[in-house]
Amino acid sequence: MGHYEAPVREPIIIGDKTYHDISVDVAAPIEGKANKLWKIAFIISFLAFLWGVGAIIYTIGTGIGVWGLNNKINWAWDITNFVWWIGIGHAGTLISAVLLLFCQKWRVGINRSAEAMTIFAVFQAGLFPLIHMGRIWDGFYVLPIPNQLGSLWVNFNSPLLWDVFAISTYLSVSLVFWWTGLLPDFAMIRDRATNPFQKKIYSLVSFGWSGKAKDWQRFEEVSLVLAGLATPLVLSVHTIVSFDFATSVIPGWHSTVYPPYFVAGAVFSGFAMVQTLLLIMRKVSNLESYITRVHIENMNKVILVTGGIVAVAYLSEFFVGWYTGSSYEDFVYLSVGAATGPYWWAFWSLIICNSVIPQLLWIKKIRRNYIWTFIIAIFINIGMWFERFDIIVINLSRGHLPSTWTQFSPTFVDIGIFLGTLGFFFVLFLLYARTFPVIAQAEVKSILKSSGDNYKRERDNPSAVKVEVKKVDPVTTSNDNEDKTNTLLKSLGAFDINTQQPDDLKKVKGIGPVMEKTLNQIGIYSFNQVSKMTKNEYDLLDSITGSFPGRAQRDDWAGQANKLKS
Repeated sequence: MGHYEAPVREPIIIGDKTYHDISVDVAAPIEGKANKLWKIAFIISFLAFLWGVGAIIYTIGTGIGVWGLNNKINWAWDITNFVWWIGIGHAGTLISAVLLLFCQKWRVGINRSAEAMTIFAVFQAGLFPLIHMGRIWDGFYVLPIPNQLGSLWVNFNSPLLWDVFAISTYLSVSLVFWWTGLLPDFAMIRDRATNPFQKKIYSLVSFGWSGKAKDWQRFEEVSLVLAGLATPLVLSVHTIVSFDFATSVIPGWHSTVYPPYFVAGAVFSGFAMVQTLLLIMRKVSNLESYITRVHIENMNKVILVTGGIVAVAYLSEFFVGWYTGSSYEDFVYLSVGAATGPYWWAFWSLIICNSVIPQLLWIKKIRRNYIWTFIIAIFINIGMWFERFDIIVINLSRGHLPSTWTQFSPTFVDIGIFLGTLGFFFVLFLLYARTFPVIAQAEVKSILKSSGDNYKRERDNPSAVKVEVKKVDPVTTSNDNEDKTNTLLKSLGAFDINTQQPDDLKKVKGIGPVMEKTLNQIGIYSFNQVSKMTKNEYDLLDSITGSFPGRAQRDDWAGQANKLKS
């Protein structure tokens, strides 16, 4: 990837970052302690998760009669949540696969978390069909495998079975794609680790990554192949989910517009959830330099496009239902009957959250504002949930016979299971943020010279950058070096070789036998001295030795020594 980028483009990485800074910032949430915000979020999420576990146990032990279902509305809250979670998982594949094929640099700061979101969202979605079976222990019958009941097979003509194949394929490819991208990041954590157990764990999960040219060649080839495999899934998965409804003969469901409409809606809601999570993570994990206004604005543009497609689909559904003149179409989820009937509140929640509020993103100041983006993303998440609720509940509540008309009211168990999945989702995401690199550091480093604000500033305004070239001789007894050495030792502290035991400085990554001898000549013998180094001391050391300038700071000798001395 070239290092040139047009001056009119905003930097994607801000804060004058170096390669070393990126490693330190990405590793900080893993190597450091959890902050107060993380602990509060985790406790709330875990309590919601426990409530959901209790509700699921109660459902399995008592039966799905504890839900608000009835003879007419036998799909409701659970399938609403299933479709909503599947939709949320779409953005991860789009960001990681499609934007990779289109060489979009801005994806590298957000793709890792978006992919993780996909995995965790599909986990939540898979819970609902299993629970809805009632007898969850017989769930294996949905798989086309030989069984002891003779010729009993699944119905291959059913879109419900297609769901099983589509979603399991989607999960498998997304998981492999996610883990492949994590390999160089795991290796970076492995190389920085000082705890033997932590080092062993990250050595195992990095699959022996060495960073050699062959590793990178295979990494790029596999990433492109997986991106090619995953791209059709962006279209296929939610298309097949839409067939659950479109292949039926129920008014409001039997619609050819459902496949493209569901796909656009899935990307719409998925990007809104990515915005929600990343705006939280950039604060909780101190990633403001890597998740910037460029990312927020570009994702808001995708939300505007897919939101527009969804709005056109709404108008199409409303118009076609009215134009048919069929009385059965008067009560479908997008109709005058829905707008004025008993579910008017759900209808107008859908329209306001999905079609009205997102139009604010046409205003550039709002589109680039973190707080406004977060608020609008929350409304879109709510609106897309109501869309699925309206499609299922409103359409089922008004059948061909008026005598079958009924309404649905969720029970505390319905609500508890949904809140439990939300809690489970955030528990997984928060644990991921503490154990996995949230940012794809290797990919971010690949665009640093083209999109880092310090590099762009120097390239775009070369006259403003003072270049001073000095020839620095190795350690000598000149007065200049003596002054620098004295200044350096004054900061780091003196070491008495006669009374104190020197440390093995070669344990610090980046210090070999020759460099250790050079440091000893200067008067540096202990981890305690090295651990006191800051940028000033690093610069002094570079000017004295003239060997590998910048290496000490890049390898974080002070951080390593601080851990070794303890």
